[in-house]
Amino acid sequence: MTEYRIDDLARAAGTTTRNVRGYQDRGLLPRPTRRGRIAIYTDTHLARLKVINDLLHRGFTVRHIADFLLGIQRGDDLADVLGIREVVTEPWSKAESETLSAEALKSLLNSGNPSHYLKLAEFGLIEPDGDDYVLLDRETVYAFGRLIKLGLSLSKILEVHGQVEAEMAAVASTLISAGRTVVTAEHGDGWVPARGTESDWAAELLGEMRRTATISAHSALDRALDRDLAHQLRDYLERADVDPDDIP
Repeated sequence: MTEYRIDDLARAAGTTTRNVRGYQDRGLLPRPTRRGRIAIYTDTHLARLKVINDLLHRGFTVRHIADFLLGIQRGDDLADVLGIREVVTEPWSKAESETLSAEALKSLLNSGNPSHYLKLAEFGLIEPDGDDYVLLDRETVYAFGRLIKLGLSLSKILEVHGQVEAEMAAVASTLISAGRTVVTAEHGDGWVPARGTESDWAAELLGEMRRTATISAHSALDRALDRDLAHQLRDYLERADVDPDDIP
């Protein structure tokens, strides 16, 4: 089994040493073994950290996660019994992370405004790590940087991003609730698979719901963007007294 010191563990899990210690203090993470003054962590700690991170990114609070983990322990690792651990804990978001110095992030976003950084952290896009910052969603933060270079303000970008986040949360709730409705209609709320075939069905349902929801949401957004872009472009050109047919 691989052994980690706290810095290595945090790096492997995509989090910070401060978070690792905080999770330990809250009882979310088992205490490490000690070799003199050195704390030794294992793959068990890493797996638990990845589950915690995933649940946090999905909107669960630390308290919810503590209750969830305690329930698993009481149920003799219920997720394994259900046979759906991989499906439930595999993150939908595949965002890559990167650590930047405070100066590099300021240069990228053309802002050192603490309120901007607070918003980015609230959206789960960055996380302070000592004198540096961890970009939890590197692609999105760099996309913001490209828009800023083209003249948009970070304040406006964050305002729009917040609106999209709220609307996408509603979409996610609709899609996930639909999956739950399928289960409760068939078996009743609170049902737990008791046989291998039932566990296989639940795991397959979750997997297909994930894939279908992602495809459906992305395709619907693309179509909506096409429609609204065409509408607003036509309106803009009419105000500019330009015939849309004259645009190459």
